[in-house]
Amino acid sequence: MTIKALLLTPPFTQLNTPYPATAYLKGFLNQINITSVQADLGIEVINTVFSSAGLTRLFDKVDANNLSMSENSQRIIALQDDYIGSIDAVIRFLQGHDPTLAQLICREGFLPEANRFAQVAELDWAFGSLGIQDKAKHLASLYLEDIADLITECVDENFGFSRYAERLGRSANSFDELHASLQDEYSFIDNILIDHLARHIDKEQPQLVAISIPFPGNLFSALRCGQWLKKHHPNITVTLGGGFVNTELRSLSDPRVLKYTNFLSLDDGESPIEHLIQYLNGERELNHLRRTFCLLDNKVTYIDNSDAKDYTQSETGTPDYSDLPLDKYISVLETLNPMHRLWSDGRWNKLTLAHGCYWGKCTFCDVSLDYIKTYQPVSATRICDRIEQVIQQTGQSGFHFVDEAAPPALMRDLALEILRRRLSISWWTNIRFEKSFTPDLCRLLKTSGCIAVSGGLEIASERLLKLIQKGVTVKQVANVCRNFTEAGIMVHAYLMYGFPSQTKQETIDSLEMVRQLFEAGVIQSGFWHQFALTAHSPVGLNPNEYRIKIKNNQQGAFANNDLFYHDPTGIDHDAFSYGLKKSLFNYMHAVGFDFPLQEWFDFKVPKTTIRKHYIERALSDNNNEPFAIKNNAKVIWLGSQPLITDFGDEHELIFHDKTGGLTLTVTATQSRWITEILPLISVKTEDVYSINQIKAHYEAFGLDDFESFFYDILRQELNDSGLLILS
Repeated sequence: MTIKALLLTPPFTQLNTPYPATAYLKGFLNQINITSVQADLGIEVINTVFSSAGLTRLFDKVDANNLSMSENSQRIIALQDDYIGSIDAVIRFLQGHDPTLAQLICREGFLPEANRFAQVAELDWAFGSLGIQDKAKHLASLYLEDIADLITECVDENFGFSRYAERLGRSANSFDELHASLQDEYSFIDNILIDHLARHIDKEQPQLVAISIPFPGNLFSALRCGQWLKKHHPNITVTLGGGFVNTELRSLSDPRVLKYTNFLSLDDGESPIEHLIQYLNGERELNHLRRTFCLLDNKVTYIDNSDAKDYTQSETGTPDYSDLPLDKYISVLETLNPMHRLWSDGRWNKLTLAHGCYWGKCTFCDVSLDYIKTYQPVSATRICDRIEQVIQQTGQSGFHFVDEAAPPALMRDLALEILRRRLSISWWTNIRFEKSFTPDLCRLLKTSGCIAVSGGLEIASERLLKLIQKGVTVKQVANVCRNFTEAGIMVHAYLMYGFPSQTKQETIDSLEMVRQLFEAGVIQSGFWHQFALTAHSPVGLNPNEYRIKIKNNQQGAFANNDLFYHDPTGIDHDAFSYGLKKSLFNYMHAVGFDFPLQEWFDFKVPKTTIRKHYIERALSDNNNEPFAIKNNAKVIWLGSQPLITDFGDEHELIFHDKTGGLTLTVTATQSRWITEILPLISVKTEDVYSINQIKAHYEAFGLDDFESFFYDILRQELNDSGLLILS
């Protein structure tokens, strides 16, 4: 039997770009000659709902005579003709097919307005001098959110653009509530979802349907799909996998879950799906599957008896986005946080530089699980091969490298390979604020197309940074952020509050550090996350070391990742949430730096103990540190050959770059050396020269005092033009 697989992403993950799980699997299946097709049911459902036909169907479903309906919903219903008449044009605009509509959207009276537009009065302040396209995109996003509010209130309480029935999937220690909800009649969204699923089944006639569940908000709709398939197509094998399964369902024992699927697999999906296909083809015994749950004798059984090795990251192939409806994704601008905008605006191709995390020590993280602990980098050449293939598939040159933390050395090698191949791409990724991100490395990354990085500052407290084993200090973070910022790369900081043993004083001191970082201009974006304890983190595995007690430690039959605990400090960390987020919103807009921290909270908080100019002094101290470069450091020249004017004993060298130029006067011998060494250290060459090699080359010309000439003259003069020293 020849197996055909249908790979599905259920609602809802992202509006602007495909979630990459199915593309990764399809790329792998291409390599082993398994036919597969993929579908993003989330974007399909969104495009159906948010259309003139979809809204007509929605308004027919709403009971306009419901007296308990909010005034907001009543207003939207009263304006239903305006919504139905404008929705197709708005969606075309957000898909990038009709950019001139921005002029009309920005004119008062085109879009019907409900509660979400209450914030429009602050639009000019929030957007400043940004263009009309951005303003129109934000107004159109508010318009969609108004319609979503109507859906949530009147026809489907579980609806959300990037989540669906997320409450049912989050911390679901028991399967009871989910199972009961799945027995209810189909909701408005459920009906549309199943219509799309049925069309794919009728068209593709697959023998295997693999559904990825990356987040809790995808769980309910994934189970809805499995439920329908098991009832109407019992001959089709269904398997579930993805991030939620990997983290939450590792100890699954409730047999009812297997009423909605035949199998569930853990961790990297390549080997499990290959083994499952071999089993369906009669080429492998059931008890030789890989990391897979199934139901045997009405008991959930975990099988991991395969003697085959997993595929390395280099062996999994290039993600294949070719059969996804890339022109149907919707770019929204719902938040004014600049990094969140990258997540929701634009169709970013997603790739991975390295499997796992090269650091793997943070105590709040799931470092015991495979997706973190198994570190496997991919070579820069192979990454660039994949970049070129994905650009051919999608026609898009923007890349989001979805690493846990991209390794600095690999980022360096990737940047060099991008420049050697003369690829014009933009890219961003997650990092750790390593001291190896020097000014020169940041300049190199920027030149290769890096536009933004996001990294974990977490808790800006030296004691707590040590406790979470972050491996950085606040001073180090500040200086690395400055290096990125001065290179023209946006910096987003992940921030955390509520870590076990964190005091009120440490929370306020952390906020003061964040305030100073924004005031110094070294970070441009941030977001506060409240600490959540997970079973697979060092804190969850060793709670006594962090002076906490796990509550109700009995393992459930369904999800067992999120843990509840008692912190002996007794602090209500929830109370800090609003003040932390409100202050951060203002700091991102350069407002409120002179406000006392107490102003952001409606309860008494302690005064900060952080010195007023702590970050400013940290940045200044680093500038005054002696210049030290290792002799094995690599030297790269990004520029072109200079134009030379011969004045006899002296030569005038004119270096032109994209934004200007530089004139340098040197001796004739130094000039000849410069013109000979620059092609050797050019980024276009495969060979990379070290400081020691360059010094030997310099002295072979009969020149002396290399350090003085190279560091005091060449490096200082040519640094901005592209002479970089990389460790």
